Amino acid sequence: SLIVGFSFLAVKTSMKVATPLEILTYRFNFAAVAALAPLMVGYIKIDLAGKSRKRLALTAGFYLGFMVFQALGLLFATSIESGIIFAIIPILTKIIAHYYLGEKGDWKQNVFITLSITAVIAMFVFSVQGFHGVSIAGLALLILSSLLMALSNVFMRGVRREFSPYTIAFAIALGGCLLFNAATLLIGAIRGEPLHYLAPLQHWEFILACAFLGIPSTLISSLLMAYMLANMEAVKATIFGNLSTAISIVAGVIFLKEPLYIYHIVCTALIIIGVIGT
Repeated sequence: SLIVGFSFLAVKTSMKVATPLEILTYRFNFAAVAALAPLMVGYIKIDLAGKSRKRLALTAGFYLGFMVFQALGLLFATSIESGIIFAIIPILTKIIAHYYLGEKGDWKQNVFITLSITAVIAMFVFSVQGFHGVSIAGLALLILSSLLMALSNVFMRGVRREFSPYTIAFAIALGGCLLFNAATLLIGAIRGEPLHYLAPLQHWEFILACAFLGIPSTLISSLLMAYMLANMEAVKATIFGNLSTAISIVAGVIFLKEPLYIYHIVCTALIIIGVIGT
């Protein structure tokens, strides 16, 4: 949650010199290299013999789909709208986990989940001066992104006995690297600018930002999430996503000198209570 909460700082830095697709490409380049390193030196081995590669591909695919549709949705919708919609991921996870994994919660868990989600939504609503035209396309893409994230979390838990957390994180890193590089190179070829692929590397701030987004924010966070989901119910692991929102607010105040209001403090406290209670 700390890693994801601080990742928006790196996103803001990288967006000054590159498109969302280029950021995703280099983000997963770093993630793939970092994931391959332990395999190359023999520190970690991945054994897929006799295991369902389809289920592994689906788990990684849902996660990558979440990132793709999130990026597309943010082209049309505001960060306020995205924050509100992503807050409902624990609800979607709970519903899917109930039917797919048979996980059940009691009324107390539902109360704390609702408290955390309500606090996130309230924080975003209080922070906006007024909604100036809501994009239906943007909202649809963000809702689909949230659904894919919920599916990814449930599937991560579903394959916990078959695949190690590192295998899942490796599949996500390598799959994203192949997918986003292919898309970036294809677009560059269509536009007649194949060498534009290298243009962002002229900025050292972009390299550092993408290294942070790739290694801690993608590889390590997906590894930790897979480990959480191997040992916790899906909704309990997913609710920490709301804690990331609170951390990002605090990080903005500390590092970007953004204003701190009383509703930030109250909503952050309620988010934390909701997470602990769940």
